[in-house]
Amino acid sequence: MAAGFAQAGNQLYTGERSYPFIQRSNRWFLIAAVIILISVAIPLLRGGFNLGIEFTGGSEFTVSQTENTDVSIGEQAVADVSGQTATVTNIAPGTVRVQTEQLDEQQTLEVGAALQEGYGVAADQVSSTYIGPVWGAHVSQQMMIGLVIFLVLVTLYMAFYFRTWKMSLAAIAGLGFVVVTTVGIYAATNFEVTPSAIIGFLTILSYALYDTMVVFDKIRENLEPLHEQKDQTFTERVNLAINQTLVRSVNTSVVGILPVASILFIGSLLLGAGTLQDIALALFVGIIVGTLATIFVQAPLYARMRRNDADILSHTEEVLALREERMIEAGIASVTYSGTPLDEEGRPVAFPPLPEPEPEEEIEDEEEWDIVIEGGPADGAPAADGHSTESR
Repeated sequence: MAAGFAQAGNQLYTGERSYPFIQRSNRWFLIAAVIILISVAIPLLRGGFNLGIEFTGGSEFTVSQTENTDVSIGEQAVADVSGQTATVTNIAPGTVRVQTEQLDEQQTLEVGAALQEGYGVAADQVSSTYIGPVWGAHVSQQMMIGLVIFLVLVTLYMAFYFRTWKMSLAAIAGLGFVVVTTVGIYAATNFEVTPSAIIGFLTILSYALYDTMVVFDKIRENLEPLHEQKDQTFTERVNLAINQTLVRSVNTSVVGILPVASILFIGSLLLGAGTLQDIALALFVGIIVGTLATIFVQAPLYARMRRNDADILSHTEEVLALREERMIEAGIASVTYSGTPLDEEGRPVAFPPLPEPEPEEEIEDEEEWDIVIEGGPADGAPAADGHSTESR
């Protein structure tokens, strides 16, 4: 299996095998637009996000050193006292966190006593705190400031590194797609949005940017000799760059997903470490979406933004015209979606060479030919050497 995967990677790198990422960009853009609309519609239809207590404010109780970590006990204790629906989470072995809406002093004491009785712990093993919504608003404000600063720095860096603002714009558009999609999945799964989740959002932006830089750097490398060669068009060379980095992108994503999946599924679901699921879900979704965004959104968008440049159009017309001549002379029947010519039997012919000029016809016999010199003897008259000057 590993050998087959390595062989497939070599075929993608050399161009022997090619997937039409750029040639089918309209399809990818349509799918991306639908995903964005769904991601925006979900929180609107659900009435917003499931914000954590850090953003909404409320009361929080922590029960420690308990042998019974059943969440239903905490939910029932809050419901009996205040009639509210509590959010109960196992945050560590033997530790339970209970979050509710704001309670008054009397209700706080009664809920604490109910939790002490329900979990069978002493009074000093139940602690309570109150978190005001002002703190959550401050966190949201700082998050937005950090996001804006991050995007500005990324834009400037990519414009300086690649020497083109179009790559920066395509990269930022892809990052926006990653964030919107991840947020939409958070809303669809009703996962609680906490400061840990916000940290996860910012982390996936960095990861998605790394994959984008790898692919864009290969695109730049392939485009440097664009006008010096006449075998491939601009679109084909960009598509080749994506195929050449495809295996690396997949491998990097798998390596990143495996530990995150362990945290999400083993740590939070099996071991009950509920505090890890916020950041783990953001990372898990973001790594996958970030890789797909580079391949199906950012690189095709950059190609779309540049393909109508004057120099690109001129080069493309020249390549296609030369290719048509070579196909006619070499007997090529058709061209695949990736621009690979096919012979009459449908077999791929990568870049057919220009046909060799036919050698000049040689005189087979050694029959002697005489040259008639203007002003010489009349036709048929004997020449000085005794030969006839009759033309043959």
